[in-house]
Amino acid sequence: MIRTAVLGATGYAGIELVRILSGHPEASIEILGSQSFAGKPISEVYENFAHVLENECEKLDLDRAAECDVAFTALPHGASKDVIPSLIERGLKVIDLSGDFRYDDVKVYEKWYKQEHSSPELLAESVYGLPELYRDKIKTARLIGNPGCYTTCSILGAYPILKSGLGSSENIIVDAKSGVTGAGRGIALPYHFCECTENTKAYKVATHRHTSEIEQELSKAAGKDVMISFTPHLIPQKRGILSTIYVNLNKKCTTEELVEVYKEFYRGEYFVRVKEAGSLPETKHVAGSNFVDIGMVVDERLNRAVIVSAIDNIYKGAAGQAVQNMNLMFGLDEKTGIANAGFYL
Repeated sequence: MIRTAVLGATGYAGIELVRILSGHPEASIEILGSQSFAGKPISEVYENFAHVLENECEKLDLDRAAECDVAFTALPHGASKDVIPSLIERGLKVIDLSGDFRYDDVKVYEKWYKQEHSSPELLAESVYGLPELYRDKIKTARLIGNPGCYTTCSILGAYPILKSGLGSSENIIVDAKSGVTGAGRGIALPYHFCECTENTKAYKVATHRHTSEIEQELSKAAGKDVMISFTPHLIPQKRGILSTIYVNLNKKCTTEELVEVYKEFYRGEYFVRVKEAGSLPETKHVAGSNFVDIGMVVDERLNRAVIVSAIDNIYKGAAGQAVQNMNLMFGLDEKTGIANAGFYL
């Protein structure tokens, strides 16, 4: 069995990770790290775990963490980079759900997160945890920067059209909409029920941190520096992200031809479902699952592709992808414990 520690277990991403791991046939949960709820059984903090998991939450003890094989750090941005070096020194593999170890260039991280990175040597070693793009590197890594939710949805949606050369790297627009769980469990006025329900709003326009992460990966697809216009929106639902991506075409093609490009690129990828021409993704089809649904339409009048991708922001966009990465790191079938269908209802 893979002995796991979940640090930050009582946030939304952390508790989704606990839920997945509690049913994983090859993993055991040894440590539930939580500063706020230390000493309380997880089934008191989240009562859905009654009769399923009764482990007590506990404050971080690095020596006790050394008894585990892997640590998932579901900690706030900035906190992970201070804890992870000690975990690595103790021989653990680490899958970090914050933004601290996702970047190739420390200067990009420091510019967008507005803080100095305390472990640039580990940042240089970490592997970006998108299995569909970096599976072989993930298998041998000891530190994974688990991608964010907007980034996973947008990168996987746009990558094939840029990699193929069909899509122009200029003037890419990503219009993305997220459920409220994407903001985490913290209490703040913009996320209260009465502020969110019956309301849709754009936020952090042209300044959202995930812009830089998306640009990093799409630049690799295009083989040149890519800048995008990224606009996130908060929508009145609990979970799910829908990204609508606008890419100008370098040459004429039909929707059917573009669908074939995507099917070929993602051939053999269990968790990527490319829709047939005439069908587009919906968040209710992926909620509660590790699937990415991608559909597209070519606007022949404008010679532009409109690509729509959908994920569950706290499953494929966080916890499920983290478990997918764990499976790869420990030589398991990457679908183990996460091959379920979505909720739908």
